[in-house]
Amino acid sequence: MAKRAFQDGPGPSQRQLRVGELVRRTLSDVLMRGDVHDADLSGMSITVSEVRVSPDLKVATAYVTPLGGKGQDQVVKLLARNASELRKLVAKNVQLKFAPELRFRVDETFDRLDETRRLFDQDNVRRDLDDE
Repeated sequence: MAKRAFQDGPGPSQRQLRVGELVRRTLSDVLMRGDVHDADLSGMSITVSEVRVSPDLKVATAYVTPLGGKGQDQVVKLLARNASELRKLVAKNVQLKFAPELRFRVDETFDRLDETRRLFDQDNVRRDLDDE
């Protein structure tokens, strides 16, 4: 029976969570110190909010946001352009059998949080919540 690419269970395993957090911390440190040899990237402040790792630990998807939230697509392109160097830096600092392939996505949780707050501020929603 072939292994599935994604888990069918309730969520990521403890190992996936642990590796994801190690990769997140390492990426954050590397970006903060400016270890990447790209002038466009080294001048930016980037938050790595989460890293999700595939069950086989071979792919790590990092959710990132630039400081201030402007230029999100540019940041993802710059990180993707430097993915191989970032992968080497992660491999150097995280003790894994294989360094995961790095993928980058814009973290949209802050946008969703703002939308949720906006919804809760509506009069009809507030009235429904107060009735309970």
